[in-house]
Amino acid sequence: MEQRILESLNKIYPVNIMAVESVTNEMFRCITEHGDYFARITNYKTYDEQLEEIKYTNFLYSEGFGVSPIIQSLNGKLIEKMTLKSEVLTVLYKGASGAHLHRSQWNAKVLKELGRQIGRLHRLSKTFENIETVKYINDWYENEEYAFLKYIPKEENIIREIADEVLSSIKDIPKKQSDYGLIHGDLWLENILVDSHNNFTMIDFQDCEKNFYIFDLAVPIYSAMEYSFVGNSNIVDYGRSISNAIIEGYQEENSISSEMLEKLPLFIKLKEIFEYSLMHMYWDIEKLTEEQIRIMNHFRIRIEHKHSLLKI
Repeated sequence: MEQRILESLNKIYPVNIMAVESVTNEMFRCITEHGDYFARITNYKTYDEQLEEIKYTNFLYSEGFGVSPIIQSLNGKLIEKMTLKSEVLTVLYKGASGAHLHRSQWNAKVLKELGRQIGRLHRLSKTFENIETVKYINDWYENEEYAFLKYIPKEENIIREIADEVLSSIKDIPKKQSDYGLIHGDLWLENILVDSHNNFTMIDFQDCEKNFYIFDLAVPIYSAMEYSFVGNSNIVDYGRSISNAIIEGYQEENSISSEMLEKLPLFIKLKEIFEYSLMHMYWDIEKLTEEQIRIMNHFRIRIEHKHSLLKI
């Protein structure tokens, strides 16, 4: 498959790709003499959705924001159709500088800079939406991943009630222009690269959506608490310190109301239930490993006991 992808990409794009390596089933590293490129090959989103996403990230790039530039095809297109087993949509990105930080490096200083970059992202999102009509990128609740009651089993009545309550509470929040708009949607630590000069690049905008801006703050806080805390302090103190750092950095670039900040734990709970629902979407419940069972039960205990991951 990699050889077929290599041959197809070299026919379409003005780069000489020497080798292709699979990163995921949708993303492929393309190795050239002048650095790496990454080809996203997927029908996960429609052509119109992907084109709107690319117009958004191209705008961010033109404003000097840290995103990967997109390579036009020889036909001058940002998205190409390619036939493998079936017809798929292809986007080629220039490889971003920087690397994923080791989990122990996600401290308050780094997360403050991340907050500042998210604030700038949302400020630019508002500008983009003022000059472009966004028709195809969904509101968050229209995406299949938020159909919690479709995937969480009916037997889990307590979790379903909590999930429904969280969804209803957030849907009832007024969508003010200052609080709601285009966001990345999946800013966990693996989607952020940092170079030696502490410059940030955000990757994988495939899940960008219209949502409350605070969700882009909730996701990295949730991610840091789940994956980067390695001891040497109390996790409650760690959660409070990184939350304060992200918010402080964010407010250097963009304003956020005290009313929305009070709702941060609610959006972290949304992310937690989102992750639990994804397990039911993608895991084979009849063939769970011991580790998958352990993880699911860990989530069940937290959610059913209404444990708050963040105390602010």
